[in-house]
Amino acid sequence: MSQDLIRESACAVVDKLRSGDVSPLELLDVLQKRITEVDGKVNALPTLCFDRARDSAKALMRKPAGARGLLAGLPVPIKDLTDVAGVLNTQGSPIFKDNIPATSDILVENLEANGAVVYAKSNTPEFGAGANTFNEVFGATLNPWDTSKSAAGSSGGAAVALATGMAWLAQGSDMGGSLRSPAAFCGVVGMRPSIGRVAHTPKAAIDRNLGVVGPMARNVEDLALLLDAMSGDYAADPLSLPTPLTSFLSAAQSGSKPKRIAYSADLGITPVDPEVKALTRKAAERFAEAGAIVEEAHPDWRDAHECFHVLRAFDFAISKAQLLRTKRDLLKPEVIWNIEEGLKLTIEQLERAEAQRVGMTARAIEFFKSYDLLLVPTTIVPPFPIEHRYVAECAGKKFDNYVEWLGIVYAITLACCPALSLPCGFTASGLPVGLQVVGAPRADAQVIAGAKTLEDILGVRGTTPIDPRVKN
Repeated sequence: MSQDLIRESACAVVDKLRSGDVSPLELLDVLQKRITEVDGKVNALPTLCFDRARDSAKALMRKPAGARGLLAGLPVPIKDLTDVAGVLNTQGSPIFKDNIPATSDILVENLEANGAVVYAKSNTPEFGAGANTFNEVFGATLNPWDTSKSAAGSSGGAAVALATGMAWLAQGSDMGGSLRSPAAFCGVVGMRPSIGRVAHTPKAAIDRNLGVVGPMARNVEDLALLLDAMSGDYAADPLSLPTPLTSFLSAAQSGSKPKRIAYSADLGITPVDPEVKALTRKAAERFAEAGAIVEEAHPDWRDAHECFHVLRAFDFAISKAQLLRTKRDLLKPEVIWNIEEGLKLTIEQLERAEAQRVGMTARAIEFFKSYDLLLVPTTIVPPFPIEHRYVAECAGKKFDNYVEWLGIVYAITLACCPALSLPCGFTASGLPVGLQVVGAPRADAQVIAGAKTLEDILGVRGTTPIDPRVKN
């Protein structure tokens, strides 16, 4: 089977699966060869499960062609925070370096029911904490555009697998930009969907919703296809939403264009690298070619830093405090800091943070009565050196902690808005830059349609996959 297949879109490969031109087993052979050639240079997919994948593919092939689900046997990697039955799930932590779950997360069960074949786990920082993908179990994941740079995080392995042709589609997750930032750094597409859009198995608390699961791909149509395969409501996830009547792929292909768009370089809350600012503004202004009015505006989200610090710390406390008590010596410093910050919180701080989030969401809803979409840089800097654990300063401002540089993504998280990171250009040194396409809560289809319009205008589709550019 030709390795040229890795350069085809997921939608095209699924069409070949449906027609019988290729089989899931042949695709697994293509991927296994590509991974052997490439992954040693970038470390994106540290855990492989091809025996399990081939068993799943054979079982799927025994079904009638029309009963193989939306993905029809397309291989998909799963982030190493999510349980896949019988496959190592380390969460990037030495604590779980030998952890093999007996059952799969709802998300994986749903994807497999929709024809996905799981063949690998993608690398992540410990417990997904930090926007640079490295851990003590598997090491660092490197940016394929320049292997001396970070792939961001925490879905860095997924983004790199896509960018290098080791995946057609990939699953990620996002709290403070965890799939949007890697998408931007690696020149691929990643979407944080609305809360409840993708069901997952609740852990620690039913109503944890800062973090959501979402799709990643090399173009908007492929991403929409994966979101369709991920969507649906399940009793085991009481917050999950029903499958929409109109598919997200149909939205991507609808040709629907926004009429009035807002662009903000910084949301009024963060410094931004001048080159990132210039590239994203130039890309946003090109929406005028689709007949849209483009204005500079943003909601009032000045509470974002305080609000996110409190709510994120609380989330770490309720989900990881037991590990701090029993396995402290095996936790990285950033995780310890997050948990301890959460354990110090007062009821008054939580009360204030929840009220701030309600206010941010209300102002977002009001803002989107005037604008169809909001466009914002995905990251405030281009890919940074891999040895830097995080971004410590930008444009002369030093940050107070290791997550503050992510304000431009976590403000959108807090306001409950869906957001898609779209490649929008390259720096003078050839590194990718991403632009967030943001919509009102539950306006996922509108975000996807708008992103497809801009993708067509910018002509950025097809820049990946690439072979890793190894640099020291």
